[in-house]
Amino acid sequence: MAEFKVVVADPETGETFQREVDGQDANRFLGRELGDEIGGDAVGLSDHTIELTGGSDETGRPMREDVSGTRLKELLLEGGVGFEPSREGERKRITVRGREIDDDIAQINASVVDGDGDVAAALGEGDADDDADE
Repeated sequence: MAEFKVVVADPETGETFQREVDGQDANRFLGRELGDEIGGDAVGLSDHTIELTGGSDETGRPMREDVSGTRLKELLLEGGVGFEPSREGERKRITVRGREIDDDIAQINASVVDGDGDVAAALGEGDADDDADE
């Protein structure tokens, strides 16, 4: 059975929220690709739409939008997702994962693209944290 950590970013406030999904909610992500937009019901955002923006597998290999399917692939990278060069002209061979979500993915990154209301309130966070600080 698939189980994912989904990190949802709210671009309006700059906050991120982490949710663990399994069972039927996790199955909604299987077979989807980076860039797909889906309903936020799986992570508790019933009035919002989220876009899949990235992710990584259980060993930390990042997903790349330019690699098709779910396979692993070695790429010679000059920068971008999976490699940040430390000097001018540096290139490195890096193993990355394809853009399709399957059981091997451990974390999915998503961003809210449309919806009504506050994301923090919909996820049950925000105001409760402020009351605890007082």
